[in-house]
Amino acid sequence: MGRFDQAKLMLKANKLQKELQKTIITAEKGNGAVCVEISGEQKIKKIRIDPDFVDLEDIGQLEKWLEEAIREAIQESQKVAAETMQPIMGELGNLGL
Repeated sequence: MGRFDQAKLMLKANKLQKELQKTIITAEKGNGAVCVEISGEQKIKKIRIDPDFVDLEDIGQLEKWLEEAIREAIQESQKVAAETMQPIMGELGNLGL
């Protein structure tokens, strides 16, 4: 693969990476009690908790919803990242990356 092709492929990879930065995945649990937003890069952007759904006598339920929402958001962001990057992964492997 020539240097021009390598540079072109790296630019494409950078563009896809920027798309992942802008992609936001949302996971909700507890009928909207907990909402987690995470980027395609698996960085948590926001966690919202609706106080109307929080029972202070059962903080364990809130913790469970948070864990489940974060886990789901991470799994979905991994899936989105894999699908986004899959078309160029073989080509990047040829570059030794």
